[in-house]
Amino acid sequence: MVQSAAATVDDFMKEVGPDRLPYIEKMRALFLANLSGWEERMEYGMPAYGPPGDPVVGVAFNNQKQHIAFYAGETAIQTFKDQLAVPSVDCGKGCIRYKNPKKIDFEVVEAILKDIRARNGGAC
Repeated sequence: MVQSAAATVDDFMKEVGPDRLPYIEKMRALFLANLSGWEERMEYGMPAYGPPGDPVVGVAFNNQKQHIAFYAGETAIQTFKDQLAVPSVDCGKGCIRYKNPKKIDFEVVEAILKDIRARNGGAC
């Protein structure tokens, strides 16, 4: 895994190359919009989000060398397995890897984030 040494998510965003930046910006915007009230912080060298005061990372994303990764967790991947069963997506145990950023289905990303938020008590 490629880890950033950035201290803040804003600094992380400055490290993203111009070819990936629009996709990473869209990912961040969806996280912020759908997880409002959650803390945004850097964990394990990537932007991570979780309920305030909870030291456990809820979800995260990263700009990897060969893909954009969305760390959504096992439950989310199982819940959305049909929508994620497309050639440009590779899923691991708790990670969704988008090999071609142009083919990220941001509607599915948003649905996953809403589901994660609902499973974690909705409002903070």
